[in-house]
Amino acid sequence: MSQGNIPARNTAPTPPPIRPAGVGGGHHRGGPVVKPKNFKATLKRLWQYFGNERKMLALIFVFILMDSVLMLLAPYLIGKAVDAMTIKAGGVDFSLLEVLIIVLTCAYVGDAILTFSQGWLMAGVAQRVVKRLRAALFQKLQKLPVSFFDSRTHGELMSRLSNDVDNVSNTISQSTTQLMSGLMVIIGSLIMMLILSPLLTVASLLTVPLVFLLTRTIAKRTSVLFKNQQIQLGKLNGHIEETISGIEVVKAFNHEEKVIEEFDDVNEKLRAVGFLKAQIWSGFLMPIMNVINNLGFAIVAVIGGILAVKSLITIGAIASFITYSRQFVRPLNDLANIFNVLQSGVAGAERVFEVMDEQEETEDLPMAVPLEHPKGHVVFENVSFGYRPDVLILKNVSFEAQIGSSTALVGPTGAGKTTIVNLLTRFYDVTSGRILLDGRDIREYTRDSLRKCFGFVLQDTYLFSGTIKENIKYGKPDATDEEVEQAAKMANADAFIKRLPNQYETVLSENGGNLSQGQRQLLAIARVILAKPSLLILDEATSSIDTRTELHIQAAMLSLMENRTSFIIAHRLNTIRDADTIMVIDHGEIIEKGSHDELLQAQGRYHQMFDNQFKNIEGALD
Repeated sequence: MSQGNIPARNTAPTPPPIRPAGVGGGHHRGGPVVKPKNFKATLKRLWQYFGNERKMLALIFVFILMDSVLMLLAPYLIGKAVDAMTIKAGGVDFSLLEVLIIVLTCAYVGDAILTFSQGWLMAGVAQRVVKRLRAALFQKLQKLPVSFFDSRTHGELMSRLSNDVDNVSNTISQSTTQLMSGLMVIIGSLIMMLILSPLLTVASLLTVPLVFLLTRTIAKRTSVLFKNQQIQLGKLNGHIEETISGIEVVKAFNHEEKVIEEFDDVNEKLRAVGFLKAQIWSGFLMPIMNVINNLGFAIVAVIGGILAVKSLITIGAIASFITYSRQFVRPLNDLANIFNVLQSGVAGAERVFEVMDEQEETEDLPMAVPLEHPKGHVVFENVSFGYRPDVLILKNVSFEAQIGSSTALVGPTGAGKTTIVNLLTRFYDVTSGRILLDGRDIREYTRDSLRKCFGFVLQDTYLFSGTIKENIKYGKPDATDEEVEQAAKMANADAFIKRLPNQYETVLSENGGNLSQGQRQLLAIARVILAKPSLLILDEATSSIDTRTELHIQAAMLSLMENRTSFIIAHRLNTIRDADTIMVIDHGEIIEKGSHDELLQAQGRYHQMFDNQFKNIEGALD
């Protein structure tokens, strides 16, 4: 579809509640855990995106296994080294100690190499998986119907494409290896502890219930506080985004002090809830955890000392056991947080999959054919449409537009004018009735070929990041520079473009922010002129242009509309005087139809609208 912009909708379904910014984003230690609704199903579905990475995961698992063996070997070697220094009365077995030190050094060096290797490989796996996931999500967005975007905020969709996907990436690259390594070390350390001394093992496990009780108690208190923190953070982000986007309005109404006061208020609430209450409570966890762990080590040391005095265990074995107990407790402390991060990452994947599961635009009918060489004969037959079945926006609309004719749609805002052209281009499908193009139901054409024959010039222009030339060529990428310049001349844009330092190579900022509204509109018109569509839709195309420029644009439009079926949506009735047919739309129905002169003679709604707009001007002329 050749377009100067994406068409706006004058009516939209009720959007879902807006989620606070930050929710579903990156997880941090002690932060709120967004739990997935179906952990196993989401994890299984995410696994499908690993594809060929599964072989790499197997290699990483081998590295983790080797690394865990080295981590379990080190404490055993330390114990033997201690015993080597007491193996003889008053002497040291230096030969054995030398061998143990060399082996221990190799174990630590091997541990460092394996840890680096598995982290590096896992980061690559994560980035490749997330690349596929992000590409699949972006492709899905291109296939979703306009109604999907009507019911969701852009920020919420951006959050899923960026924050949630990044959350998945962090989970895969960090938590996965930590979880596997932690489980192996816990199991291995427990086995070695049982081998060294079952009695000391039982003593060291006495503090484990205290660890879980403490974690659960503090987590229960902080979960509510961190949730409130995210809500306040969302309000703060929303306020900042809204203020920056509307900075011109803020300055125009001298509301700088007011927005600063509002920012300070929200910022203080965030500080009070998040960085005071929540952080203090979460800060209790590790110090108390260390006290409990040290208490456990003290119990092991006391009991171990008694056993050593009775010659039931060696000093080296006690040293090994204490190291194993540390290796056993440390992953236990981390596993709860790792599992929370894993849950948060899976929840992010679930939010991505929610979009992936949305219903795409209905597929073309099996018998659908490409629309070739469209002539432009349009017929609406008893067309009704509603975003909800029980609330109709259009009601039994019927009209015919002859080949090469111009049809103007006028009426109050929300009457259904834009909905008519949205149905014609199949941004939506009719609820009942049918629309014919060249004698065939538009649903019998492939959607792509149907939209390619339309050109849009709308009131709200949209320009993409890039040069002016690239924006004009958007509707016809293979156009030559001469064709681009000719289109710009027809749209009366060439004059201001030539005054720019880089002319057609001028790089535009976001949505052409470095151009005036009128200049952006001229580029949108040039874009459509270049594409040379078979049918035109003009929605207040000259509303943002000064009167002098408007005269030139209207002349260009008349040339462009020649021999093309055109639909013109307008509130300024002077722009549609020459339309072949003018339809007055109100509450989704055509209440009047005819030429400009015929409608004036009818003394109906159109006459009233025309009189209201021009009576002062006509009085002045008289």
